[in-house]
Amino acid sequence: MTGYAQARSEQNGWSLRVSLRSVNHRFLDVRVRIPEGFEALEPRMRQLVRERVHRGHVDLTLHLEVSRSAGLLIDRKLAAGYLLAIEELRQEFNLAPEPHLGALLRLPGVVTSAASSGPLPAIFEDEELEQLGAQVSACLEEALRRLDEMRQEEGRSLVRGMRALVKSIGDETARLEKISEQSRLVYAQRLNIRLQELLGTLPLDPLRVAQEAAVLAERADVSEELARLRSHVDQFDRLIREAGEIGKKLDFLLQEMQREANTLLSKTPGLGQQGLDMTELGLQIKADIEKLREQVQNVE
Repeated sequence: MTGYAQARSEQNGWSLRVSLRSVNHRFLDVRVRIPEGFEALEPRMRQLVRERVHRGHVDLTLHLEVSRSAGLLIDRKLAAGYLLAIEELRQEFNLAPEPHLGALLRLPGVVTSAASSGPLPAIFEDEELEQLGAQVSACLEEALRRLDEMRQEEGRSLVRGMRALVKSIGDETARLEKISEQSRLVYAQRLNIRLQELLGTLPLDPLRVAQEAAVLAERADVSEELARLRSHVDQFDRLIREAGEIGKKLDFLLQEMQREANTLLSKTPGLGQQGLDMTELGLQIKADIEKLREQVQNVE
């Protein structure tokens, strides 16, 4: 199911932003984007998503920045190296000015934050990484909660649309049931006319005509297909009222409904106007089933 959400957090010197975007997918596919050096956080993030999302393509992005409240660190070894290089240059070129402390502190790498959004620094201890992991997890859970709210709202709208389509299929099935009840009489009439054309004035045995008509009608009988289609429609309607993971069950039911509709359409030729009416209804059922299949891709 489509949705977007994000959450922010700022503590322990870190400013976090977690973004979630989900789109339709038959299975669960999670893609995680995190800054280089923080790969240790990824397994827990994936686990949290799997606990809340069971179907769909999910893009998870973690943005990390040093918060304004983060402390500063001075790399004394690097500063000493700069000073040594400056002193060597001063003596080599006979320069009088002494190194200025402010200028030294502005040199690259001398002053850093207590946390870095780049690769893990050597000063990044396990305890600090654990604190950051807890902060990321809390932020991700908040984003997942907001994503759930958006998806639930979309889900309510989706259910209304699916129930309308299911009702339409049920109504069309009921009309097909009424038409199919008249098929035996139609076959008897058509067979009688055909035999009279072939035999001319020779007498026809009414019992024999009825038997042959019954055999032909049996071959074109769609009562079983309609009964199964009706059953699948009722099951579908019950499922979309339930909670939990129902997407794959709905997929299966729609496959079965499509199969029954195809079989039904294969039996309609030869029924005259009734056959045309049945074909029209069968095609409408297939169209409604296709619409449902598109919508079910949004359901977990």
